[in-house]
Amino acid sequence: MKFISQMLLALALCVGTIATPALAGDKDPLFVNLTSDESHRADMAIYFGEKQLERGHPLTMFLNDKAVRIGSKTNSRKFAEQQKALTQLMDKGAAVLICTMCMKYYGVKEADLLPGIKVGGSDLTGEALFKDNTKSISW
Repeated sequence: MKFISQMLLALALCVGTIATPALAGDKDPLFVNLTSDESHRADMAIYFGEKQLERGHPLTMFLNDKAVRIGSKTNSRKFAEQQKALTQLMDKGAAVLICTMCMKYYGVKEADLLPGIKVGGSDLTGEALFKDNTKSISW
């Protein structure tokens, strides 16, 4: 019986340790990985990032997979609201990076990107993602 009690206590301690959430400091950077060109998901990611930027968290928005379409001026009719919001984020100091491999895959040209969007590579994207105390979220 004592063995079972000890095992249950050990299990409870492990579960408590594993389930402990990461807490963000007041100014911890946020890396938002947006993979979708679905307008609702994009709106949610951009809005969440905007609110965290307003709270003082440096923001990097990474347009990845299908989301690269949102960063292209050739899609301005379909993504007008999202492009306006991304431009406003950049005006407030957020970084918007875009996946170079995804650009090639979806036919997005660098010349067609919204002004201010930076083509990310392993160095630039990694620098933002692995900056000390950075938290990340994905849509």
